[in-house]
Amino acid sequence: MLVASTIMAIAIVGLLSGIAGATRNAARLRDYDRAVQLARLRMNQLVADAPAAAGQVLNGTFDASLTGGLEVGWQARLTRVEKPAQPTLGQPSLERIELQIWWVSGRERRSFTLDAYRNHVLQQGDL
Repeated sequence: MLVASTIMAIAIVGLLSGIAGATRNAARLRDYDRAVQLARLRMNQLVADAPAAAGQVLNGTFDASLTGGLEVGWQARLTRVEKPAQPTLGQPSLERIELQIWWVSGRERRSFTLDAYRNHVLQQGDL
């Protein structure tokens, strides 16, 4: 009876350890998935709206009602990738939007970067 109880205790400790590891992994994946969804939301806004001048860095944090209590922020930079050799008003150019999303998971700050490209029509301030 004593041997059987010892074996059962060892098995239960191993099982609980495995469950704890699986719970930590599930929480990390949930946080990552939430950050990805917020990144998609911010990137869609940046692609649809004209952000500040090329080269300027925009940054901010997400509202806690969207993050589920997770501390999540972003930083975006717009650069002109391709422009005509002799630019004039109304000509098309290509812009790159680089978006970095960061979040705090436990004591670590994690991040990833998204890139998007969009067409831009040259205006007076671009020349």
